[in-house]
Amino acid sequence: MSSTQVKILVPGNHLMVGLLGQRDELLRLVEGAFGGTRIHVRGNEITVDGDEAERVGRLFEELVLLLEQGHGLDAANVGRTIEMVKANERPSEVLTVEVLRSARGRSIRPKTVGQRRYTDAMSRNVVTFAIGPAGTGKSYLAVAAAVQALQAKEVNRIILTRPAVEAGERLGFLPGDLMAKVDPYLRPLYDALYDLLDPEAMQRLMDRGTIEVAPLAFMRGRTLNASFIILDEAQNTTPEQMKMFLTRIGFGSKVVVTGDVTQVDVAGGRSGLVGLEDILSGIEGLSFVHLTQRDVVRHRIVADIVSAYEQAGSPTGAGRLKGAAPAPLR
Repeated sequence: MSSTQVKILVPGNHLMVGLLGQRDELLRLVEGAFGGTRIHVRGNEITVDGDEAERVGRLFEELVLLLEQGHGLDAANVGRTIEMVKANERPSEVLTVEVLRSARGRSIRPKTVGQRRYTDAMSRNVVTFAIGPAGTGKSYLAVAAAVQALQAKEVNRIILTRPAVEAGERLGFLPGDLMAKVDPYLRPLYDALYDLLDPEAMQRLMDRGTIEVAPLAFMRGRTLNASFIILDEAQNTTPEQMKMFLTRIGFGSKVVVTGDVTQVDVAGGRSGLVGLEDILSGIEGLSFVHLTQRDVVRHRIVADIVSAYEQAGSPTGAGRLKGAAPAPLR
């Protein structure tokens, strides 16, 4: 690839501080991501020299589009934008879709291409399966979509459920009645709701039964109409539980099933999520979305941990922990 030069004219000096960052920290981030590329700024004109000048030019154009649409730029979202441009993706088409505006006024949007596919799938399908590692926003985006559907009066209630299976503990050993026993397992769903809704409004909705948070066992024998139903941690269902849950779907309902097939804690390893895509593929109105470490939006180290386990040659990395030869570096 021959060395080229690209000039970008930023429409207005008011965008330059947001584009370059305080003390040019975002500019340095871009330079570090494209080694050998030289970036010169003069007024509101940016000149890029180097083998990847055209790609860096596209990056700045995308960043300007995001700024013009009201997005604030920081190191995290500029880093994700760089990764998208390197993969020949359009960040301005991914990051501008609003799923929900929270009670605190914060805009909930997909932050990666995989998350955009996920939010699109939830809007188009009756049943959406989201499979991927920790930190990819599977549960959070599902809860946001459910709240949006409730506010838009597309459904009459939200039902959040998950199997009460965790790390080998048994419910009988925990104090309290059944709901007290399962409450720790449902806590991540409560956390998402509290982040998206005003606490008082959420409590009223729960008191009226408009929002129901319950263990999977409570789904048996019910038909769930006009509801947005989320099954979280679905890798810990048995095949029988998964079939039971999926046959609860009533008219006017929407279902999202989330899980991570590398974290199966169900007894005997008989997960109702593993292999399910082969059984259900081809059904109209049903979609599987696979998220990867590229979609991790927690601390950068979470994506690195997920990648390290994948390189270890097994879902849990157990082979390496037991003394097996390390997987070759990629």
